[in-house]
Amino acid sequence: MGRIKLEGIEFFAYHGFYKSERQVGRKFGVDLEVATDFTKAAEEDSLEETINYEDLYKTIKSEMENPVHLLEYLANNICKKILDLFPNVIEVTITIKKYNPPIGGICHSAGVTLSRSREAI
Repeated sequence: MGRIKLEGIEFFAYHGFYKSERQVGRKFGVDLEVATDFTKAAEEDSLEETINYEDLYKTIKSEMENPVHLLEYLANNICKKILDLFPNVIEVTITIKKYNPPIGGICHSAGVTLSRSREAI
């Protein structure tokens, strides 16, 4: 079992509960980790035997472009999409952060972390 990670991905997107958030937008951060067996790729130096992290990025980007109200909903959509598109993924964990959230005070970021496994879908 191995893990593939994408850390510190940044997007400008229009997610949020408040109408103003969906109109003005803000910066979001994403960290992704997928569990998979890439033993063959490690032994053979073959991209076909692993999960291309460029494809993972494109999947996240596609979902980040669709405004939603809740980060929880967004995280769940991304997890489900990755499990659907990549049959070799056993488990996916995603953290999504909203930078400078509108909470009425100083806060660098607010976020959620969600894990989904193939058995749970």
